[in-house]
Amino acid sequence: MALSAPIFAFLVQTYVQIAILLIALILETVAFVHCLTQRGAGFQALGTLPKGAWAAVLGVCIVLTYLTHSTLGLGIFGLIGIGAALIYLLDVRPGLKDIADGKGFW
Repeated sequence: MALSAPIFAFLVQTYVQIAILLIALILETVAFVHCLTQRGAGFQALGTLPKGAWAAVLGVCIVLTYLTHSTLGLGIFGLIGIGAALIYLLDVRPGLKDIADGKGFW
C-alpha cells in the first residue's frame, strides 16, 4: 500500500495542473473575447490602453500560456497571462460597463 501512494500523488498533481491550466485559459479567453466585443471609443474615454493593445496583450498571453505550460505547472508566462486577464476583467471591464451604461465614473 505504501508503494502506491507516490503513483496516486503524481496522478492527483497532474489533474490539478490540468485544471489550473484550463481555468487560466478560460479566464484569458473570456477577457480576450470581451475586449474584442467592446467599442474602441470606450477605452479612450476610460484613459487606459487602446483596444488594439489590450487585444494584443490578451491574445499573446493566451498563446504563450498554451505553448509554454509544462509538467511543472503554468510557468511564468501563464502567471503573467492570468495577471493581465485579471487586470482587464477587474479594472477595465467595470469602467467600460459604467461608460456604456451612461453612469460615468461616479
